[in-house]
Amino acid sequence: MSIAAAIGMAAIHENLFIKQAEVHGMSQRGGAVQSNLRISNTEIASDLIPHGQADIILSVEPMEALRYLPFLSSEGWIVTNTAPFINIADYPDSAVIMQELKKHKNLIALDADKIATELGTKKASNMVMLGAASPFMQLSEKACREGIRQIFERKGRDIIDLNLAAFDKGRKLAGEYQQSAV
Repeated sequence: MSIAAAIGMAAIHENLFIKQAEVHGMSQRGGAVQSNLRISNTEIASDLIPHGQADIILSVEPMEALRYLPFLSSEGWIVTNTAPFINIADYPDSAVIMQELKKHKNLIALDADKIATELGTKKASNMVMLGAASPFMQLSEKACREGIRQIFERKGRDIIDLNLAAFDKGRKLAGEYQQSAV
């Protein structure tokens, strides 16, 4: 939810149109949270993304990335956390999930939980993921950082700084990936 809110704030900061639809009813019990975000410089008619049209699948859990692959465009990016959230008895083998995701040419997979923990709290893993996805969005780094500031401002300067550091780390790792892929 924080990822979608930060992206929405960043889009508003850049005077773009945004439509969002989300499903999050079971999230407090370990269920999936899914958001469709459409951002454009022209008006948007629908908030839902058709199959094969998503520019990015941004996932904080690898099985969720796999679940939403039908929505990804042929040139789209998968940006996923590699740390699984195993909340069902028959959770698939993580290696099998990653093998399937690696079939796509535009993949960034990183252990955001570990990275965020090294920065001070696992709770910032979502901002690591946002940072890793940010180079592939039509939003400036400045706007993304402002979106993060706005959604965390009521929690104080330390929380803002922690989440910005997590964003920066994810963005840096995505940049390193892009350079190594060239």
